[in-house]
Amino acid sequence: MTRYPADQLHAEVAYVAFHFHWPYEQIMRLEHAERRRWVGEIARINQRLNEQTGASR
Repeated sequence: MTRYPADQLHAEVAYVAFHFHWPYEQIMRLEHAERRRWVGEIARINQRLNEQTGASR
């Protein structure tokens, strides 16, 4: 079994915490797959917002 890279874990936790304002402990209780899913959902939200902002210029 390989360990998940610590730098990647920290980046995911920071990303979710920044966007959703969830506390560290709550994010760390998530299963790996669930945390990755939230990272993906946030990325999709950001992508849509960026596209909307770019379209209005």
